[in-house]
This record gives sequence, C-alpha cells and structure tokens, in this order.
Amino acid sequence: MIRFVAALAVVGLVAAAPAAAQAQARKPAAAAYKAPRGPDGKHPDLNGVWQVMNSAGWDIEPHAARAALQLRPGPFVPVPAKAVVALGAVGAVPAGLGIVEGGEIPYTADARKARDENRANYLDRDPEVKCYLPGVPRANYMHLPFQIFQSEKSMIIAYEYAGAVRNILFTDPGPSPVDSWMGQSVAKWDGDTLVITVTGMNDRTWFDRAGNHHSDQMTVVERWTPTGPGVVRYEATITDPDTFTRPWKMSFNLYKRLGDDARLNQFKCVEFVEELMYGDLRKEPLK
Repeated sequence: MIRFVAALAVVGLVAAAPAAAQAQARKPAAAAYKAPRGPDGKHPDLNGVWQVMNSAGWDIEPHAARAALQLRPGPFVPVPAKAVVALGAVGAVPAGLGIVEGGEIPYTADARKARDENRANYLDRDPEVKCYLPGVPRANYMHLPFQIFQSEKSMIIAYEYAGAVRNILFTDPGPSPVDSWMGQSVAKWDGDTLVITVTGMNDRTWFDRAGNHHSDQMTVVERWTPTGPGVVRYEATITDPDTFTRPWKMSFNLYKRLGDDARLNQFKCVEFVEELMYGDLRKEPLK
C-alpha cells in the first residue's frame, strides 16, 4: 500500500512538472538593469574611474601560473630566462581563467608561430616594456585604471598607463588618415550599450604580456553595457583576416572605483625606460 501511494505521488509530480514549467514561462521576465542617465539625460552615465579584477593583462587566454614572463629550457621543466630570474616571484605570471570566449585565439598557423616567438623573446618585444602606448583593447584590462569623461555631446577615455588618451567620436570622419597606437574610435548608442568601432591601429601593439598579437588590418568593435551599480560588461569582437582564421570575441567586467582613491595617478613611464632604450649611447655606459 505504501509503495502504491508513493508511486501515485511520483506520477503526480511528473504530471505537474510541465504545468509548473508553463506557469514559470508565463511570468514576466525580470526588468533589465536601468543605469543612471548621463549628462544628455538619455544614455547611461559612464563617468568615473574603472578597472578590471582579472589577470588578462598577463595572458588573455586561460593559463596556469608560470614561473616567469620569459622562460628557457631547464633540466626537467622550463625555468626563468637569465634576464628575469632575479625577479623571482615578482616576475611570475598569476593564473587566469582568460577572457577569450571559447578559450583559444583562432590564429593562422603562421600567426601562432609568431606568437610563440614573441613569448620566447618577451623582454625584447613586448611594447609595454618600452612604455609604448597599449592600443585597444589592451588598454582596458591592464593593471592600472582608466577614467571616462562623458559630457552631453562628447567623450574621452584617459588611461593611467603612459598617459594614453582616446577621443571617442560620435560623428564618423571617414577612414583614419594614418595608423596610430590607439587607433580611431567612432561610437554610437545601441539602447543602453555604447558601441565603439576602432580602426586605424598599427601592428605594434600586443593584446597582453604573453605575445598575443595582431596586424594593422585589425578592427575592434567594443560594447560597453552597464549591468549593475558600478559594473560595466565589456565585450570586444576582433576581426583581422591577416592574423586570425575568423573573428573572435573577448568579454569581462569592469568595476567602478569609489572613495578618495577613485582618481588617476600619473604613470608617464617614458622617462623610466630611458636607460633601457638609450643607456648604451652614454659616453661611458653603466655596467
């Protein structure tokens, strides 16, 4: 008898499941987050100092922690290259889940080989080491913050690293007359999402400290969407047929800094690398 009653209960639950699912489907969807309006009264307010909380600046693909940014073969496993071994744990790479959707960048065979060569020669090749401008999208997930200045009709993004600046244009001036480190950024609003198309970048910037690179044919389409108080979801679609077999996408969260430290400090690092770049030109080079 007990088994019979239990069986009836199970049958009742099974029969009720579709009805419950239908009832749930009929419930209105939760309202999407509505960000505070900006100076124009129409679009989200993106003003403020923003920063990531991930390790994409070291490597945008998923990666385990490793001993150094530049390695050499060791007796059993790779060990830090001679030029960085003295940095110890300070020069190590923290683990990261990556920001590349699907996990792996779809390089062509030649481009992947070039990436591996970049990684093996990190100190000599990474433009960040020499304080060159970071380019887009790299500037948005470096370890230093950036600030968005949004007015009724204009917007600029100022980065703490190297004093880099992007002027966000809302009227398309046509193709960029010359390639540059930060490219040309042309924006429009798609509802509450700011969409920025970046073109006219040179081929000298990297995506990270792991040698991931691109050509001067790259186009980046960014999407900046407020998803909660003090949170913006950043997405970037990368198209570069000279380097990748197909377009690919990265995504991560940006967080708004609050309090007295919600400001940019100065990190104009050109003067910090003068010895690295020009020290050999001294009459008597330092030893």
